[in-house]
Amino acid sequence: MAVGLAPAHANELLDQWRNIAPPAIATPFLQIHTGDPGAAGSANISSVTTRKAITFAAAASGSMSANGTLPSWPTWAGTNNESVTHVSFHTASSGTGNFKRSAALSAPVVMATGNTLNITAITFTFTPVAA
Repeated sequence: MAVGLAPAHANELLDQWRNIAPPAIATPFLQIHTGDPGAAGSANISSVTTRKAITFAAAASGSMSANGTLPSWPTWAGTNNESVTHVSFHTASSGTGNFKRSAALSAPVVMATGNTLNITAITFTFTPVAA
């Protein structure tokens, strides 16, 4: 038996973040970074500054994953050979929204002019979950 958060509480925390309350909104926005986004989510922003909408499924078993069409940045027009290493989540598509969370990519992605950057999966997990 594992000790940790009650599964229902872990799901509640993840779902609360998914809704980015308050105020609750349906869609957080993802921004890409070339290094740690920092405490305000504004450091090391990629040369491609467009934030993309992302949706998440309801949490289950202390885990929550992105669903639907995942963000992509087609036909890279940013700095050639830029290394994308992190993402941040915000409440709006531009600088007027609030920063909520950041995460490192599982591996840096070096972008060349004309390439497409695809986000293939994002999962947040609270562990350990009591069993």
